[in-house]
Amino acid sequence: MSLDPQIAAVLQQFSQAPEPDYDQLDPQQYRHFCDNLMPPLPGERLFEVRNLRLAGAEGELDARLYRPEDRDDLPLLVFFHGGGFVIGTLDTHDNLCRSLARLSQAVVVSVAYRLAPEQPFPAAPLDCYQATCDLVARAGELGFDASRLAVAGDSAGGNLAIAVGRLARLNKGPHIAYQCLFYPCTDAGCDSASHEAFAEGYLLSREQMRWFWRQYLPQPALAGDALASPLRAEDLAGSPPTTLVSAEYDPLRDEGEAFARRLQEAGVPVRLERADGMIHGFVSMAAFVGKAQAVLESAAADLRRALN
Repeated sequence: MSLDPQIAAVLQQFSQAPEPDYDQLDPQQYRHFCDNLMPPLPGERLFEVRNLRLAGAEGELDARLYRPEDRDDLPLLVFFHGGGFVIGTLDTHDNLCRSLARLSQAVVVSVAYRLAPEQPFPAAPLDCYQATCDLVARAGELGFDASRLAVAGDSAGGNLAIAVGRLARLNKGPHIAYQCLFYPCTDAGCDSASHEAFAEGYLLSREQMRWFWRQYLPQPALAGDALASPLRAEDLAGSPPTTLVSAEYDPLRDEGEAFARRLQEAGVPVRLERADGMIHGFVSMAAFVGKAQAVLESAAADLRRALN
């Protein structure tokens, strides 16, 4: 399928921007630039949106709670933002989390895990797992039903959601009933056919993704660790039932779809949806891309069925 016209218009806006020299790029400056690239859009009104602090692996983390209605028995969806493990904030994904809370009818908590290169792998997955455990322990205080727990994330956040599920299995808890993965990165190799086909010109480039991985992994050998590259895990049995959304024009498309197939081969129920005409990051564009809104509603419906 050809590019969606609304997506083509988005790409046109960025077409004149030169790609950085990744050999010279300063991570902190790049983070500031990317995190402030788009002006904030008015968010959906929910019953409650508030900031809180959660336990991380080595200290407290910022987080944000989204409650769609005045109830303390709703399920819990823990969300991890994308950004190549280097960029992204609670604010960059605020609208997406608001939409997920309303559409899934769950309390969503977005976690600001530690970022690379200042805090490289495995800081992020350990933070995300510990924050999830802290939320489960504080369910009565914070007002949700942690026995109905799901995790979700986009891009690097999808990778981290997978890692939380893996750590939960290894540590025998908490039980994660479902995972929702939007175009997750699953292999540090960046060598699939879609990485070649969509290497540049589609918002996320292959060189950008390789740069992100270099910031995240302090030693190249860590690319083989299943917490970093879940596609390379020997055994995926026992993973949570999964919705995985890929995008047709995304360098990460093939590795995400390959991960979905690996889950299916391991006996895990999976719904894989390739969003035709879409690019990496499209779910965050739901306010002005009609296909993105439809895909988001479909994924949230999966969460609602799994948790209610």
